[in-house]
Amino acid sequence: QVQLVEFGGGLVQAGGSLRLSCAASGRTSSSYGLGWFRQAPGKEREFVAAVNWSGSRTYYADSVKGRFTISRDNARNTLYLQMNNLKPEDTAVYYCAACTGYSSSTYAHQYDSWGQGTQVTVSS
Repeated sequence: QVQLVEFGGGLVQAGGSLRLSCAASGRTSSSYGLGWFRQAPGKEREFVAAVNWSGSRTYYADSVKGRFTISRDNARNTLYLQMNNLKPEDTAVYYCAACTGYSSSTYAHQYDSWGQGTQVTVSS
């Protein structure tokens, strides 16, 4: 089992930047994929970005491509999401997740460990 804790959420104006971090503990390993998802009020949880086990491959939702960057530091057991040029529609609770059965995934149902979430609010 992997325990995940997110840090770095907050309130930012449109056009601003935030960097989310996610610290992993427990069954820490570099052999599985990690990802970020988000859920806005009244909406379903949606995929944001994912990175493969080594960090060599990244995947993004079309809505964040070119603005967000996902990365991982396996030596520090930490996942990151750099968010630039934020928009009000990026407002959501952001969750990091681990898919311990896969080297990478963009599907929420393949993720078996989730953090508690961190709120990101973008004002217009």
